[in-house]
Amino acid sequence: MQYWLFKSEPSSWSWQQQLERGEQGEEWDGVRNYQARNHMRAMAIGDRGFFYHSQKDKAIVGLVEVIATAHPDSTTEDERWECVDIRALASLPTPVTLEVCKLDPRLAGMVLVSNPRLSVQPVTAEEYTVICELGGLTSQST
Repeated sequence: MQYWLFKSEPSSWSWQQQLERGEQGEEWDGVRNYQARNHMRAMAIGDRGFFYHSQKDKAIVGLVEVIATAHPDSTTEDERWECVDIRALASLPTPVTLEVCKLDPRLAGMVLVSNPRLSVQPVTAEEYTVICELGGLTSQST
């Protein structure tokens, strides 16, 4: 299993909207960055990820699961752009802010810390465990 982070501006697509999609999940569309697209191409069904609110919140707020592998992005005719589908698994009892990530030495190498602008990014297994711990998720919910 691999781990990822998906960033969204709450005004465009919020964690609450993701939760409301339920089991059917949502296409993670609109990504127009080759590196982020390539990360989605590497994803497998069952991979886990974090849902991150960018802009003013700047916090990891939820846990998601990849439910469909890379396929053409329905928001464009351009064949270069692909996306995956994700569904919400759990809200973090305590959102984990970018500031907390920057201050925790265990997360010093996290892509979110070094390249916070990338909209879809990998997360190591160790970082995933640390974020779940900081966010108050138990091993049963992760």
